[in-house]
Amino acid sequence: MKIAYSPCPNDTFVFHALTHGLIEGAPSFDVTYADIDVTNHLAIESDPNQHDVMKISFAALPWVLNDYALLSCGGALGRGCGPLVLTADEEHHPAYLRGKRVAVPSERSTAYILFRLWAAQQVEGDIGEIVVMPFHDIMPAVQKGDVDAGLVIHEARFTYQNYGLHKLVDLGDWWEKDTGHAIPLGAIIARRSIEQEALTGWIKQSIDYAWENPQASKDYVREHAQEMDDDVAQSHINLYVNEFTKELGEEGYEAIETFLYRAANDGLVPDTHLHKLRD
Repeated sequence: MKIAYSPCPNDTFVFHALTHGLIEGAPSFDVTYADIDVTNHLAIESDPNQHDVMKISFAALPWVLNDYALLSCGGALGRGCGPLVLTADEEHHPAYLRGKRVAVPSERSTAYILFRLWAAQQVEGDIGEIVVMPFHDIMPAVQKGDVDAGLVIHEARFTYQNYGLHKLVDLGDWWEKDTGHAIPLGAIIARRSIEQEALTGWIKQSIDYAWENPQASKDYVREHAQEMDDDVAQSHINLYVNEFTKELGEEGYEAIETFLYRAANDGLVPDTHLHKLRD
């Protein structure tokens, strides 16, 4: 079975057992490691037969629900784990972004959709230019003044101070206060032709194995963590692997629906296939 997910610690932690033959009855897996912006484009633009299972952004779901089903486990939702908007100067007012150049990791990411929803509510007037760049290039670009602000994700929550940068807004904090919901970040999708009950069961067993044997995946996580400090990698896992990873539940589905219907209402995503979210 072909699976694609990011090399980030939360994904390698969750899928270690599944992709290393540790789950009884599960098939072997051919793994593609790719940042979520890459998997978003693969899911939207490539042949659906190219990958059986993928980790993508929840923001990309409306484009793929005809071919892929959202699985109820394995993904990333949470609280206190949202994207940040950073600046080089200690700015604390949204108006600073009017007419500015803002670097973002993708225009089809949860982070970007949250940013646009927040900006529509909080920034009077138009933001200037949106510059898409790999997420690991964003903080250096803000630091050097190549852009005025940067939208960051992942471990940047723990490291942005190392670049002398300042937090303009925590978009997750804004989202939670505005809606009361957790933040929908990464979704696990599978081709609709695959028997989903068995696949979901294998992923849940992989999550349980990871929690019960936290040292077992340590070398695998470190191998793919892109020189990330072990403590930062563990903080990453602690933040993004939680009860929603094991089971979205009603609370998780409501958060996803609120996010996507809001985005569709603002013209940021299509609403064509949103009725298939729970199919």
